[in-house]
Amino acid sequence: MSSRYWVVGGEYTDTHFSQVVAGTTEERLGPYDDYRAAHGAWQSRAWATVDNAHKRYRIVEETAV
Repeated sequence: MSSRYWVVGGEYTDTHFSQVVAGTTEERLGPYDDYRAAHGAWQSRAWATVDNAHKRYRIVEETAV
């Protein structure tokens, strides 16, 4: 079993981060073959948007069966 990683996020309507801003969709960056590569992409995206409290990014693991 191998894993791939995605960086998912974007701009949300509030700090509950449950609904994206109208007219937008969640961004999906990847897939990355290892966590380290995904973390690098996440870090770059997160720091680029650090001044916007409604933007959030996370790393999601996709496990192939």
